[in-house]
Amino acid sequence: MSQVTVLDDDPIAGLQLAALRDANTTPEHFRHHARRLGSILALRAVRDLPRTEGTVETPLATAPTVGPGRQIVAVPVLRAGLGLLGGLHDVLPTALVGMIGLERDHETHQARRYYFKIPPLDGSWVLVLEPMLATGGSASDAVAALDAEGAELVTVLSVVATRAGVDRILADNPRVRIVTAAIDPELDDDAYIVPGLGDFGDRLFGTPH
Repeated sequence: MSQVTVLDDDPIAGLQLAALRDANTTPEHFRHHARRLGSILALRAVRDLPRTEGTVETPLATAPTVGPGRQIVAVPVLRAGLGLLGGLHDVLPTALVGMIGLERDHETHQARRYYFKIPPLDGSWVLVLEPMLATGGSASDAVAALDAEGAELVTVLSVVATRAGVDRILADNPRVRIVTAAIDPELDDDAYIVPGLGDFGDRLFGTPH
């Protein structure tokens, strides 16, 4: 898999993204489409996951099986990343979960970490759930922290990114992968992605901006 994968050729991902962008989408439907897109992003991220082989007894005979050859750990960046977690677990039910809490200062646009709790990562494939890669600062900080804990591979799953955000993450963390549904052209003066979809966390949980 390439280091940056954009799902602009996937019509099903595009359908979910269109609903998430739509200002008229209610929080209920926003959560529904975020979950579905979480599944699509997760499946693309583990397309080349090493596999393990085994067998299972059917009612008639023994059948061969294949499964993940690495432990998968999902790490949503609170709070917006929670919107992708259910969809990830729909397709990767054995994934363990850690969490990183990052809070953005609306004046400086810099993130402050206030929570960090993860399972052991040695040899794991880690999927960071960060829906909006604006400046890339929060995701870059999260990737660096997870690398330091011994992850074999870290992949950032994003709904919408900017080229500047992607470039920063790759510059800071050369081994990381990024899977995103779209790369938008710019940031506004408040460091929001344009056209973007607004504040993902506010729209997910129905809280006022």
